[in-house]
Amino acid sequence: MNITQEKIDNLNSVVKVSIKPEDYLDRVEKAIKTQAKKANLPGFRKGMVPSSHIKRMYGKSILVDEINNLLTDTLNNYISENKLEVLGQPLPKVDDAKEFNWDYTDEFEFDYELGLAPEFQLDFSSKDKLPYYQIKVDADTLESRTKNLRKSYGKMTNPEVSAEDDVLYSELVQLSPDGSVFEGGISNTASLRLDLVKDDEIKKSLIGLKIGDVVTVDIQKAFDNDAFQISKLTGISEEDAKDLKSNFQLTVKNVNRLEEADLNQEFFEKIFPAGDVTTEEQFKEKITAELESMMVQNADQKLQNDLVSFGLGKFELQLPDEFLRRWLKATNENLSDEELEKGYDDFARNLKWTLIENKIIKENNIEIKYEDVLDAAKSRLDAQFKMYSPQPLPEDQLSQYAVQFLQNKENANRIFEEVKAQKVFEYLKSVITLDTKEIEYSKFLELN
Repeated sequence: MNITQEKIDNLNSVVKVSIKPEDYLDRVEKAIKTQAKKANLPGFRKGMVPSSHIKRMYGKSILVDEINNLLTDTLNNYISENKLEVLGQPLPKVDDAKEFNWDYTDEFEFDYELGLAPEFQLDFSSKDKLPYYQIKVDADTLESRTKNLRKSYGKMTNPEVSAEDDVLYSELVQLSPDGSVFEGGISNTASLRLDLVKDDEIKKSLIGLKIGDVVTVDIQKAFDNDAFQISKLTGISEEDAKDLKSNFQLTVKNVNRLEEADLNQEFFEKIFPAGDVTTEEQFKEKITAELESMMVQNADQKLQNDLVSFGLGKFELQLPDEFLRRWLKATNENLSDEELEKGYDDFARNLKWTLIENKIIKENNIEIKYEDVLDAAKSRLDAQFKMYSPQPLPEDQLSQYAVQFLQNKENANRIFEEVKAQKVFEYLKSVITLDTKEIEYSKFLELN
């Protein structure tokens, strides 16, 4: 057997594999004998089918399978032995001029295209400088958080007239284009939150309503074509909600208002049961500290995004784009040309950063242990459980759930990639220079 590589350029090459009968005959004969021992054919006792009979009936298909297996093994070994960093997978080059008899005497020759990863040198250092934001809670953010907490612990009332943040419990009936009720159309009773209405003119028309009032609403316009919200209001599927064009007649059945809780000791103890908050000033200090602690995650995410953009710009990696486009088409049968072009830039960007990440991991001997992945899975599940119950799960039970979660290959791969990204992030934070800057939360949001 002979295998050679022809470099087209630094990112593309063609591997030629030449196979002679002596390279494959032993494999084929062994596969035929194995098949004969397993075969269960009429007229023969199980395991006693002659190899010659199997060869006569299935020999050609076995030959094809073994040639394919040999090719796969040969290519993988060649790539490994020559330390080729291949992107995607080898693509066979179709040559209609080549014809094989598949008669155990053929000499085969196959060509495969390889897309190669670009070569580059890492040079992250303290000379690289990026801003790192310490986010401070501004007055508006503190007020918004306080208002949400007061509403969460407030009480429901039913005012006579609707105001800006009220909820209209309403009957919605589909209308025909001429404005009349559409016979047999959609009819549903649901709660409509005025704070979710996107269109200012429509929101204004829903303020000042009383029980029994009737208005016409263009719900697509009201919710800016949000299929989820329209589905909740009308009782139809999100898929159907996307195509819904009708106006609706809205009849107010009730006006609901969530009154904010008073800033008193009873409220403070509900939020902070330890009893260490007794004044409005202490309450605001506590909420501010909690918010700023949470905002560290926002700052880290911003830095992580900036590091990716900085790294991609610093190395300006080139990819074998045409090869990768062909590979994506070959491995995704339902991928249209339009979808490929629309998504290729994002695919290429992620691939480039993955190459940088992998090089950082390799050159700095950064280990990703199973314990790291398990701990990350436990943190993910713990956060999910806390959404439904304030009581933490026992450690042994949480560990058991995490192990089960990671038995799913897709879950395991996703958590592994998250841990890898975090390890690379921590490494880069320790290498580059962070220019720490204080910034108010409202100003920070404008950066994104």
